[in-house]
Amino acid sequence: MPLFSNKFSPKKTPTRKAAVFLANKDFGPKCIEKELGPNIGPIRLKLGDQETVFKSGSWIPESGKIGGTYKENERLKKEIKRLEDENNLLKLKFEVLLDMVIN
Repeated sequence: MPLFSNKFSPKKTPTRKAAVFLANKDFGPKCIEKELGPNIGPIRLKLGDQETVFKSGSWIPESGKIGGTYKENERLKKEIKRLEDENNLLKLKFEVLLDMVIN
């Protein structure tokens, strides 16, 4: 060991072993493109018994207690929208009928 060695000179890092994939799978170009390509599908997150999916800028629960509640709320929102549209149509028909009776 030299007397005046540089303490701060970095040591040479050992070479890393190549990542070994499962030997029984075929990782050809098509498989790699499918797995790592631009069309990877929706992002899924699973925490415990609950699974959520990221769609249209928001996390949508798919399973668990909250998932059932979310689906029920979405169904009720659609029903409310349909009933509001029907109510607006009936109001319009009523106004037209009143105009016909008055004139």
